[in-house]
Amino acid sequence: MSRLTTRWYPPEGWSQKAIERELTKVSVKFEQDCKSGMVLSRSERKAYEEEQKKENAKIKTFKQYCEAVFMAELGIRCSENTRFSYQTMLDTWIYPAFGDLKISEITAATISALLVSMQAAGKSHATLIKCYGVLLGVFKKAYINDVISSNPMGKVERPKMRKGETKTKEAEAYTASEVKHILSCLESEPLKWKVFVNLLIDTGMRRGECCGLQWKNIDFKRNLITISNNLCYTPQKGVYLDTPKNGKSRTVDVDPSIIKMLRELRQEQVKKAFSSFVFTQEGSCEPMHPQSPTRYFAKFAKKKNINHFHPHKLRHSFASIAITNGADVASVSEKIGHSDKAVTLRMYTHADEESIKRASEIYRESIRMA
Repeated sequence: MSRLTTRWYPPEGWSQKAIERELTKVSVKFEQDCKSGMVLSRSERKAYEEEQKKENAKIKTFKQYCEAVFMAELGIRCSENTRFSYQTMLDTWIYPAFGDLKISEITAATISALLVSMQAAGKSHATLIKCYGVLLGVFKKAYINDVISSNPMGKVERPKMRKGETKTKEAEAYTASEVKHILSCLESEPLKWKVFVNLLIDTGMRRGECCGLQWKNIDFKRNLITISNNLCYTPQKGVYLDTPKNGKSRTVDVDPSIIKMLRELRQEQVKKAFSSFVFTQEGSCEPMHPQSPTRYFAKFAKKKNINHFHPHKLRHSFASIAITNGADVASVSEKIGHSDKAVTLRMYTHADEESIKRASEIYRESIRMA
């Protein structure tokens, strides 16, 4: 078997210490990918490409191409959740519409008719955009593979909202006072959920990252947590442990009061069943199901009369409150595990009346001091 290798080039200006730290992360991730079969050697890649050419020659219908080539490749390079999302869209809408047609016979009109029918059925604009994105990927791949001589998606308009359809967008983040109120509401809640919600609020970690947290990831002496896992679920695969969304582990600081609660939770847990996971099913050593927090949040919100309460909104809130109160974007981005700082700015900076006023005051003061 050929040796598997990869290359990584450090950005200009990085210190030797930063390079060595990042190189360690890259090598660990590469080793994990090799063990999981996600990395192919040159000979394996060549053999795979040859096999794909043979498969392409056999393909007759749109569904055959998707399953044999597009979805097969997607399963190698994307997460299980992404693959499941694509498969669901194909099975629910796309295959019933033209899965049995020859892929070369599918026209822009055929595709547009599907999107119109979905809109007429009352499907949301977001669902239409998702379907459009899946079709873009499939036909682009088919065109690159020379399965089709032209790409029909070039003549398909991106779906627009129905007349009268409005984008009802709830507030994406809580204010500092709202977060303080949520924390006060937690006082009477079970210890497990009190710790779980406090961690989300204090670190901005994702729901699955919190569910996948293990005791070995916690440095009780230094008040640090290493986020290296993401607990996921799909109907096909069930519950499984994956890497964080951006593929990188990160270490974050935690408030000492939460570390104290974690100690209490560990003592409570070992009385029932010892587990390597911090959050477990009741009386079991198995990790808590990654969808359990969503159900708990819904009950908690109803009981405490908190609007639109869900795990990801606490992540939004962490970044928004930190940035609008002076924290630098790079540090916030690092803590919440974004690979691109622009994403942090675009998605999580929610200027309120007070922060806008403060920005004006900073600007005027700068002019006065010049």
